[in-house]
Amino acid sequence: MAAALASELASGSATELAAELARIDWSRPWYDAVRPAYRALGLEGEEFAGAFNRHAALLALRNHRDLPITFVPQEALPEGMAYEEFISATGKVPTRDNLHDFFNGLVWQTFPLIKRELNALQAAQIAAAGGTTKARGPARDAATIFDENAALLVVRASSNGRALVDELRAHCWDAALFEKRAMFGRDAELWLFGHALMEKLVAPRKAITAHTRIVFAEGDYFALDPVARRAWIDATVARTLRDEGLTTASFTPLPVLGVPGWWPGQDLDFYLDTGVFRPKR
Repeated sequence: MAAALASELASGSATELAAELARIDWSRPWYDAVRPAYRALGLEGEEFAGAFNRHAALLALRNHRDLPITFVPQEALPEGMAYEEFISATGKVPTRDNLHDFFNGLVWQTFPLIKRELNALQAAQIAAAGGTTKARGPARDAATIFDENAALLVVRASSNGRALVDELRAHCWDAALFEKRAMFGRDAELWLFGHALMEKLVAPRKAITAHTRIVFAEGDYFALDPVARRAWIDATVARTLRDEGLTTASFTPLPVLGVPGWWPGQDLDFYLDTGVFRPKR
């Protein structure tokens, strides 16, 4: 009876997950970062943990202790042990049958070096707190925000690029996103990283906002193909996390649907909506 019940529950979970996966519109520009990883899975039906593991092995993904990354059921996480600590100690990523963990797996396969450095930072913070899962500090909070809700804004290292960044940080939304909209795609581009952010954008709303990290790039970056750009971002951001650490001051907010070309109706009034594009405090 127990086996039959487990089978029935698993079947129901799989059906729900299939419906959730069917809601993802892969044509949306905010999925540009992880779309190649999704296509590489060769996903059949709703099962994805096995596909994740096959692809992770093909990519030779490893954590900061040089342990191979594998995706395991959530039940593998020992009671009382922090999720990040478990990944650090074992290389195993607890994974549930839901969109949140589905996108998390795709990010591991898209930006593995960044994920590795974030996990190393989180594990170090937990160890420094004596292994408790409750104690937190600015660095661990920032790493969690990065993991869940970050976007990476790559900007050409030029006077115009720095002016764009200054306007975004000052919340001069119309100047940065409306008047300078021609810069996006040519001198600036946004890559989503946070898996919770991707999950929220399955049902896009104007108010969805990313914690954005600015990454300046020399001009030759913009001549690279998308695969090479992804690799450059992964290596560059991972290196800065390792060398400089992370705090919550590392981010600037950016309403994702305000990225030029990412949503219809982006006239000046769109950016004057102070309920979404809020003035700086």
